[in-house]
Amino acid sequence: MAGAVMQTQARPAGPPVKLGIDVLEQQGFAPLRGKRVGLLTHPAGVNRYGVSTIDVLRRSGQVRLVALYGPEHGIYGDEKANVKIGNRTDRRTGLPVYSLYGEYRKPTPEMLRNIDVMVVDLQDLGSRSYTYVSCMLYTMEACFEQGKQVIVLDRPNPLGGLKVDGPFLEEKWRSYVGAFPAPYVHGLTVGEIARIAKDTPGWLRISETARRNGRLSVIAMQGWKRSMLWQQTGLTWVPTSPAVPNTQAAFGYAMVGLGCQLGGFQHGYGTPYPFRLLTYPTKTPQQIADALNARNIPGLSFSVRNYRASNGQIKSGAYVSITNWEKLHPVEVSYHLQELAARWSSGNPFAGASGSQENLFNKHFGDSAWWDELRAKGGAGGLRIQTFHAQWDAKAYRFQAWSRTWWLYR
Repeated sequence: MAGAVMQTQARPAGPPVKLGIDVLEQQGFAPLRGKRVGLLTHPAGVNRYGVSTIDVLRRSGQVRLVALYGPEHGIYGDEKANVKIGNRTDRRTGLPVYSLYGEYRKPTPEMLRNIDVMVVDLQDLGSRSYTYVSCMLYTMEACFEQGKQVIVLDRPNPLGGLKVDGPFLEEKWRSYVGAFPAPYVHGLTVGEIARIAKDTPGWLRISETARRNGRLSVIAMQGWKRSMLWQQTGLTWVPTSPAVPNTQAAFGYAMVGLGCQLGGFQHGYGTPYPFRLLTYPTKTPQQIADALNARNIPGLSFSVRNYRASNGQIKSGAYVSITNWEKLHPVEVSYHLQELAARWSSGNPFAGASGSQENLFNKHFGDSAWWDELRAKGGAGGLRIQTFHAQWDAKAYRFQAWSRTWWLYR
């Protein structure tokens, strides 16, 4: 009955952008008919009206949904970061939920045994170190090896499809933190990344035979343009993870995530302004704002912002404001944060880092030469920021030119 109501009830016009799940429904779910369907998704996997893709498929009356698969933070987004999640039965639907952030991050043959097609509906942030694209790529590997079809329901890149920026990931630092060779801000949708991975040797860690024979379909959006930032889509943001509750945090993730990876800066997690509110142990918010404003980073300004903590105390930090997105290189502020951290600490934290800290930093950042620069020159404040920035810029634009072959939106 619920399915019948859903199909006949008149809907409001909705946002102008139709997501992959909306287009799939518009097609009458034709690609899924007669197949046993698995769904890899999370809370941000919703249609343009905010209805969970799980519910859209279940209520359709035309889709046989038999299993769910959850990435980091789980299918309901209520699991903490970096915490293993076990398999379980979903209390709401009664379906088995296979965790892809637990004992296994790549689906096992047993996890895929009862499905014919894997549907992927994951909202990315547009930054390389966010793990949902990694989860999609690992799932593609497993499905291609087991002869299972993959259908990716495409979603917007919140940062738009024109901005590329930041260091390029070296092959030796590829991991679940960064599973594909690209600049830190990559300018692609999840569907476009899937298309590149299917066609490009080395992007998937499987045999060439399995890659070539793999079956991939991407259900493209309608109405999305590469120039669109999330705010221009008309869509409502659904938190992709506990630390990214809104679009401000999504943009902040690209800007300060790398700069707060090591060295002492905190990015505001636990405050009303995650990834936008900077603090440093030995400096006041005003001192932080003054130091960063003095560097004249194009497209950004910094000011002191107060908030009321959970214990009722008034606290503050240096808030990162975007003043001109067109001029902004999002990742640039992170280089300055790292240099300030090296100068302000009692001892260069990069020079004194442990092996595990170095490894994790480079898995996020991706460029060994910058790590060497931080260790050797960071404390003296002699980092060649603009030299590295120019090199990374050139690589990012070469990547963008190369990736155009797989663009779904012009």
